[in-house]
Amino acid sequence: MNLPPLTLPKVINLTSDHLEDEREFSAAEVEEKITAPDSNLKIIREIAGYAYKHEQEEGRFPKILIFAVNDLPHTSHADQIVQICREEFGQGDDFVQKITGNPNVDRPLQKIRQFRNRPKPKIAVTVDMLSTGVDIPALEFIVFLRPVKSRILWVQMLGRGTRRCPEINKTHFTIFDCFDGTLIEYFKNTTDFFVEPPQKEQIPLPQVIENIYQNIDREYNIKVLIKRLRRIEKNMSGEAREKFVGYITDGDLGRFAGELPEKIKSDFTKTMKLLRDKDFQDLLQNYPRAKRSFLIGYEVADEVSSEIMVHAGSDYQKPEDYLEAFIRFVKENPEQIEAIKILLERPREWNTGVLNELREKLTRHKFPERELQKAHRLVYNKAIADIISMVKHAAREEEPILTAEERVDRAMQRVTAQKSFDEEQLKWLGLIREHLIQNLTIEVADFEVAPIFERHGGLTRARKVFKEQLEHLIGEINGAVAA
Repeated sequence: MNLPPLTLPKVINLTSDHLEDEREFSAAEVEEKITAPDSNLKIIREIAGYAYKHEQEEGRFPKILIFAVNDLPHTSHADQIVQICREEFGQGDDFVQKITGNPNVDRPLQKIRQFRNRPKPKIAVTVDMLSTGVDIPALEFIVFLRPVKSRILWVQMLGRGTRRCPEINKTHFTIFDCFDGTLIEYFKNTTDFFVEPPQKEQIPLPQVIENIYQNIDREYNIKVLIKRLRRIEKNMSGEAREKFVGYITDGDLGRFAGELPEKIKSDFTKTMKLLRDKDFQDLLQNYPRAKRSFLIGYEVADEVSSEIMVHAGSDYQKPEDYLEAFIRFVKENPEQIEAIKILLERPREWNTGVLNELREKLTRHKFPERELQKAHRLVYNKAIADIISMVKHAAREEEPILTAEERVDRAMQRVTAQKSFDEEQLKWLGLIREHLIQNLTIEVADFEVAPIFERHGGLTRARKVFKEQLEHLIGEINGAVAA
């Protein structure tokens, strides 16, 4: 899928009650279009307009999370956005902060805590550090200035806005799709979020009431009016309730909204006279708002945690779950996958072809070597476990998890124990060791093509050094490596 042009953001409200796994973007187009300073400036100005309007209506400036493309040295998109926001909002450096995994970012976990618990920063610019695992209940604006390829990541990013925040009566959050609305459109059927499509311009409250009076799409406009009344009820102060007493029973706007359809049906004239009253309409638009308080938990011991996931095909799993699935796979498939059977039962048959088959079959079943090594590093604290160890340990828990170097050294000790070699043979055994650490198998043909052997005379020299024992030695070494 081609990258859509960068545009001013499509704005979508999401309530907190309610395809494909990957899409493609051209990296060159992303760099060219997204990191254009003029585009960034116009987008931030557009978002600022919404933020100030929100502040005027709700009595608070919204917490804003902006997802940037990257935080690379010299070409950091995140740095560009931070600088533009600081200049555009003009409220000091602590008003806008960058929170990324870049080593040059000072104390990122502390900044996450401040963004979550304190009045400032109001705006955080990140790349993916805040995409998962961090709760920020007061977050109300999420800005997508970076493309999103993964459905799972899209859901996780939206999840930053779903946390309830009773302290500010949060009823919804707003996302800004800066790709002409295509992110929302692409992923619209992949989440449980209820999406309220944006209107180019909200219909003024007096016009909604007049539409009801003039019987213009009456049922729809009644629903719109009820929704507006309920939102007013959530935000109004005790003083506002007292003012509404002059118009409705007990100033109970919620009950009035619930009874409105029946009132319009049973006594249209009296109800519309009240709704069209200019003073009543003015109160509906300019009612006294409830004052908002911000609680600072100085005595609260805060915790911020993160969790690394393992890529399992089109999904992501915890490393422990990923390895559990791998253990089941190895134990259930030795008869179907010959390479596993050889490792477990006939190690002397180990060779390059068997190793290649093992890697291919594991990758096909969503267990590529690199992801398995990542999971073993996280679960067992074992850096770069070799593929033989990972399979053997999955089949039999007592098998040790080794690196390639540890496995090869153990194999060479077994092969050379109780045997004597001359100086040149020991030199060649050292070359074989280096080759095995990189490849885990060795073949006669390797002596002809591998540079480490070619530099020392290749197969011809190896046969002279080991005489007629070369083939036997290779078989013994391979078997010891796989044992």
